[in-house]
Amino acid sequence: MWRLRRAAVACEVCQSLVKHSSGTKGSLPLQKLHLVSRSIYHSHHPILKLQRPHFRTSFQQFSSLTNLPLRKLKLSPIKYGYQPRRNFWPARLAARLLKLRYLILGSAVGGGYTAKKTFDQWKDMIPDLSDYKWIVPDIVWEIDEYIDLEKIRKALPDSEDLAKLAPDFDKIVESLSLLKDFFTTGSPGETAFRATDPGSESDKRYRKVSDKEKIDQLQEELLHTQLKYQRILERLEKENKELRKLVLQKDDKGIHHRKLKKSLIDMYSEVLDVLSDYDASYNTQDHLPRVVVVGDQSAGKTSVLEMIAQARIFPRGSGEMMTRSPVKVTLSEGPHHVALFKDSSREFDLTKEEDLAALRHEIELRMRKNVKEGCTVSPETISLNVKGPGLQRMVLVDLPGVINTVTSGMAPDTKEIIFSISKAYMQNPNAIILCIQDGSVDAERSIVTDLVSQMDPHGRRTIFVLTKVDLAEKNVASPSRIQQIIEGKLFPMKALGYFAVVTGKGNSSESIEAIRDYEEEFFQNSKLLKTSMLKAHQVTTRNLSLAVSDCFWKMVRESVEQQADSFKATRFNLETEWKNNYPRLRELDRNELFEKAKNEILDEVISLSQVTPKHWEEILQQSLWERVSTHVIENIYLPAAQTMNSGTFNTTVDIKLKQWTDKQLPNKAVEVAWETLQEEFSRFMTEPKGKEHDDIFDKLKEAVKEETIKRHKWNDFAEDSLRVIQHNALEDRSISDKQQWDAAIYFMEEALQARLKDTENAIENMVGPDWKKRWLYWKNRTQEQCVHNETKNELEKMLKCNEEHPAYLANDEITTVRKNLESRGVEVDPSLIKDTWHQVYRRHFLKTALNHCNLCRRGFYYYQRHFVDSELECNDVVLFWRIQRMLAITANTLRQQLTNTEVRRLEKNVKEVLEDFAEDSEKKVKLLTGKRVQLAEDLKKVREIQEKLDAFIEALHQEK
Repeated sequence: MWRLRRAAVACEVCQSLVKHSSGTKGSLPLQKLHLVSRSIYHSHHPILKLQRPHFRTSFQQFSSLTNLPLRKLKLSPIKYGYQPRRNFWPARLAARLLKLRYLILGSAVGGGYTAKKTFDQWKDMIPDLSDYKWIVPDIVWEIDEYIDLEKIRKALPDSEDLAKLAPDFDKIVESLSLLKDFFTTGSPGETAFRATDPGSESDKRYRKVSDKEKIDQLQEELLHTQLKYQRILERLEKENKELRKLVLQKDDKGIHHRKLKKSLIDMYSEVLDVLSDYDASYNTQDHLPRVVVVGDQSAGKTSVLEMIAQARIFPRGSGEMMTRSPVKVTLSEGPHHVALFKDSSREFDLTKEEDLAALRHEIELRMRKNVKEGCTVSPETISLNVKGPGLQRMVLVDLPGVINTVTSGMAPDTKEIIFSISKAYMQNPNAIILCIQDGSVDAERSIVTDLVSQMDPHGRRTIFVLTKVDLAEKNVASPSRIQQIIEGKLFPMKALGYFAVVTGKGNSSESIEAIRDYEEEFFQNSKLLKTSMLKAHQVTTRNLSLAVSDCFWKMVRESVEQQADSFKATRFNLETEWKNNYPRLRELDRNELFEKAKNEILDEVISLSQVTPKHWEEILQQSLWERVSTHVIENIYLPAAQTMNSGTFNTTVDIKLKQWTDKQLPNKAVEVAWETLQEEFSRFMTEPKGKEHDDIFDKLKEAVKEETIKRHKWNDFAEDSLRVIQHNALEDRSISDKQQWDAAIYFMEEALQARLKDTENAIENMVGPDWKKRWLYWKNRTQEQCVHNETKNELEKMLKCNEEHPAYLANDEITTVRKNLESRGVEVDPSLIKDTWHQVYRRHFLKTALNHCNLCRRGFYYYQRHFVDSELECNDVVLFWRIQRMLAITANTLRQQLTNTEVRRLEKNVKEVLEDFAEDSEKKVKLLTGKRVQLAEDLKKVREIQEKLDAFIEALHQEK
């Protein structure tokens, strides 16, 4: 009863308070009463019990204030019972205003402190734009010369001072809660706080959950938070990528005239390109870092590279070996997403499918070109640069996939070659090994892990990547097996980091954007993340590329200076060796030596045009006569001389000369001219030049000469014009003066004497040495020579009896000679008699012809009278005069063709050969050899490497 009476009195007090305080008629809702008032006078009202505070979820926004511990609210003791009616609201209002002052001051100070912390966080997230300092005007970077920023910074209070000025945040939180309750309005039928009835729905919603459910809920919240920040990071990086793209595009358009510096990764890639051509002959090894991508065949190496490069740039095939030679890919930033080869200026736009297809086709062609006949793979490297906004800067080398079995169509040594190529790249102590493992197949089938563990047993430079995780999660019965693979417990190899990626759904036509979206969606819903088998930083190719790039640049900074010092020492050793061995020679490498030899060869070819016409004609005439003299003597002169009278002689000569001119003579003349040109060209190319002669060029000159001669062909129309000229020359029989007559006789005597000498040598070889040589030099005849000698003596007796004997022996004469020899005990064969007769009669005829020449020396007078009333007939002299005149006219014609046409064509061919040799590096290495060349070559390359390394190190320090 006393409780009911007390509540009624309290209600009357509240009603009177409302009436007097408001000054208006009407009822005031209970919600508008002060919290303290309600707690005093209505503590037992059934609907005014304090409501349980809401459970704080993971999606609730936190501020810097909520992180501080809250103190308990201390209320002053209140006396219960009836209170007289009095106006205490002015005091209450003043107290609230004083609290509001502290709230405003505390909010200002705390907000400033929070803003500073937020600014520091955003400052760390902003990318480093030091490479683009040139965009900002120089006055900005020189502002510290005009304003003392250090003095201003010292004048500002630090975070600790601001924290001391801040009021008690517990009181601020308490006051904010009171203000919230004070200004909160609700419907007339509701109160600010609800009572917690034991059987209400609120109790069921906020009942105590088990520890396991809490852990699951916290893990899910953590995963969502990580993905949320991942998306924020991607958005910021995308904005940064667009900003960089705009900046680089502005520079391309020429808005900023300051020269754009070469990027660090491009400088580093140039160093690696020079090193790839360097022959380490002086124990200087290439230990500069690269990211070496190795894996089993079809494990997804190429797909991982394409995700990092953000373009489908490599040839693809289902189960077929596509990577047949190492491909060095240099990733760098640029305004446009393009690719270009080291030795080509063509850019492939990676945003266009046509250029992507052309790039893949070009890579496939280059691989097939590198592979030699009979091989499947090649160790020759293809250098490719890929530029684009937002790409991670690094150098990757894609190697052929490791195979377990050699299939049909492959070379038998394919497996061993792939292993040797992989080991050659991985044995570099600073190479980062990106080991790719197919997650969709059994781990026991992996070959590459054993190879990697041999090259890097401690795993200090290995990054393990498990591909096709979506298939692995779907097919693997035990998910913990994937966790064992990622943690490195299933393989003997160790690694710096372990990553899991998804490289698409297996469709080669998928775009990089589609694969990235599919990968993000998979890991967002994957049980591997929800069950904490994988960490968020271990998934997606994006995180992989960031980790590999960081590891790459860390390795570069740690090793590049050591490598530069090593090359400095090598350079000193090479320079010392050159000074001691070649003190008076310039250090010319193979290319410079080739250019020097090229100039010398061209000068020697030009010197052919300076040969005098007389020299050309003498050489051509002499060479042509040596070529045709046998035919003239044996096939024209001797058959005609066997005739009985001058008319038959001239007829036989004219017929044979016509046949010879139509069929053989022009071709023989052209051959002689071409051989003469070759001989003169060779003489100029190979003859020593005195002290200036450098034998290092001999092999090159010989190769150029042979190749030029092989390519050069005489003009096809030369024979036709030459045939007419020669035919006209041989038709002329008119000897104009005694000088020409004597010259013809001299020419005839020389030809006959040369033939007589050859015949004498042939007879001497047939019958053996004469009695003088036998006595003086103790030489004896063989049995066959004795038989030939007896036969010769018998035939000479026959000729003495008949000096006008014809050129051929009759059968009865052969029988007579054989019987005469048999009577003396010499057995002979008829063929031996004919062979001996040929040489004996030839000598007899030539001696007779020479005697006739002596008689014809005074026969020019009878020739002018056409040998009328004279027994002397010198038609053979006229024949040799016709031959001599034909030789002179032919030599003159060939000389004109040489000097006017063929020498120029030869010079052109020489230039073409030199140009071809200049583009063939293997040819130059083969032809320009020797210690001097190799030493100069190594010295030049070491200098170039050292200079590039020094420039790279300087740029690296500037970037820091």
